[in-house]
Amino acid sequence: MTSQLHAICFLAHEPRRLARFWSELLGRELVDDARDGVALLPDADNAYRIRFLAHDEPKLSQNRAHFDLTSASEQDQQQTVARALALGARHTDVGQLPEEGHVVLADPEGNEFCVIEAGNNFLAGCGFIGAVAGDGTQAVGYFWSAALGWPLVWDQDEETAIQSPAGGTKITWGGPPLMPRTGKDRLQLDLAVGVHTDVRAEVDRLISLGAKRVETGPRDDGRVLMTDPDGNEFTVRG
Repeated sequence: MTSQLHAICFLAHEPRRLARFWSELLGRELVDDARDGVALLPDADNAYRIRFLAHDEPKLSQNRAHFDLTSASEQDQQQTVARALALGARHTDVGQLPEEGHVVLADPEGNEFCVIEAGNNFLAGCGFIGAVAGDGTQAVGYFWSAALGWPLVWDQDEETAIQSPAGGTKITWGGPPLMPRTGKDRLQLDLAVGVHTDVRAEVDRLISLGAKRVETGPRDDGRVLMTDPDGNEFTVRG
């Protein structure tokens, strides 16, 4: 049995403050969970939790992954941008061109995200968080497809994307050249195994697919820290 994507995790200096920003922007309920800490609940059956974990390391460069938020119309896009700015976001430059239709913002801790223009067919039907867009190789797209049991919905010119069979948010990788790695990944995937699945066996399966185990034992919260073939950190829990 494959792992399930349980949550998308932000490393944050002020987890509750950052969670409030995303809660207001996404319209999701904020909770204190015994295992997940500060988290936003899914807003659909095919959505995932968003966790906020305390971390002191400064943000040194552009994140290797970010949210792409979708828009139903030009007015809807403008309203999302205005709401984000009012909540504490700011405009940021990641090299986007003036003629590109998406708007690039950063949340109160500097995590980049895009508000995509209306009419983007690739993200149609994916929900408000249309994609977790990452910097990564074709090989890492293949790894995550096998790790989660999600089909590839895009595989062209070394760019890949996967999506759950139930639909919802896509996870995408843009292919080379890759950004240099500086510091820890501030967006990470949290995986969970089924009730009748042994965590050690699942860790071994992920290693056989190309992952590496970072720590010899589980953390205090029972999660095992690993890296995918591109070196991106993720966790596995029972």
